[in-house]
Amino acid sequence: MSSPTAIRLQAADADVTVLSNTAFVTDWSHRYFGPWWNAFEVPASSVCAGPLVTADVDEKAYADLAALLASVPHGEATYAKARLLLARDSTGTITAVSPDEQLAYRSEQLGGHVTISGHAPEPVALAAARIAREMIRAALLRDGWTLLHASAVVRDGRALLAFGDKGAGKTTTALLMASRGAQLLANDRVFIKRIGNDLRVLPWPSAAAIGLGLLDALGLYDVVRHQLQAGEHLHPTQHQDVTDALLAGRREPLWEPGGKRERKVQVFPDQFVSWFGMELATGGRAAALLFPRIAPAAAPALVDGERTLGESDFMSGATEDRYPDHFGLAHGIDGGGSDLARATVAEHLAALPHHQVVLGHDVTANADFLAKLSDSL
Repeated sequence: MSSPTAIRLQAADADVTVLSNTAFVTDWSHRYFGPWWNAFEVPASSVCAGPLVTADVDEKAYADLAALLASVPHGEATYAKARLLLARDSTGTITAVSPDEQLAYRSEQLGGHVTISGHAPEPVALAAARIAREMIRAALLRDGWTLLHASAVVRDGRALLAFGDKGAGKTTTALLMASRGAQLLANDRVFIKRIGNDLRVLPWPSAAAIGLGLLDALGLYDVVRHQLQAGEHLHPTQHQDVTDALLAGRREPLWEPGGKRERKVQVFPDQFVSWFGMELATGGRAAALLFPRIAPAAAPALVDGERTLGESDFMSGATEDRYPDHFGLAHGIDGGGSDLARATVAEHLAALPHHQVVLGHDVTANADFLAKLSDSL
């Protein structure tokens, strides 16, 4: 067994350390969070207090926790699209097992220390990153941050936030502006808090979901395909059908059975930089709100309308269908922040410029229009 390694993650005043007996696990967190949050190695011997995620490839520890859970009354839930068996003891310690992923969890110290054990490095690394991000999220929410359902880019420290339902064009807007020199801050959600006279924003690190059609329209399809043909990999949450389509050169959208949800390419944060030549932002101050919509035959333009922020533009615990707080990390705070934090942010966002935008299918015209608009704000 190799010597333990440790990576500390920081976002604003929140931090968490990931400690592992397998360097692959800590390297994963460093890669995943480093481009958007501060991530740096610390001596493993110095790690003695939480917030802490200890994530080891340890089949015996997994088997011991699975046997412990089987011996006590327990419930069943879903976490990260997998079945989760879990129990809470009289001290508040939560023990959970995901049999399909061969992962076991133990959350102690009121969620301040989560131990993960598993059979293979990649599932352990994925689980450690998920839990570490949730611990940062919980700390930020307790400190008065809230979460917006928005994409965002930054120019000269000014963040432009794009809102809308699925298919409205949030991702398209952000990626087009990033292709013209703006820094990409967020693909789908962003932390925000009033600090002094500013609304400060922070990224939510995650794999970015981009449909095959959009990837092609942005001129990035062949870049991704060539990288895969050269042996590189996208995020493992990507469905195999998407990988197969890319390798085969198929560019039409792929849909899950039933046709309600598109299967998309899952891009690591650092691949925006190394594959697409885009820059990432680590923060900024909110400057304007964009409300895009796609109309295939339209020329890109500002349009009249009364769109303002609503409940769906804020993330909440109810929207966290993949990662509900089974491990007691949030301590009763809603997954999108407190009512006061949301109300404060909503009030100050309402005072910023609002622009409703229509985009067509001419990618170059869209990019030119958005670049000119962002320069004027």
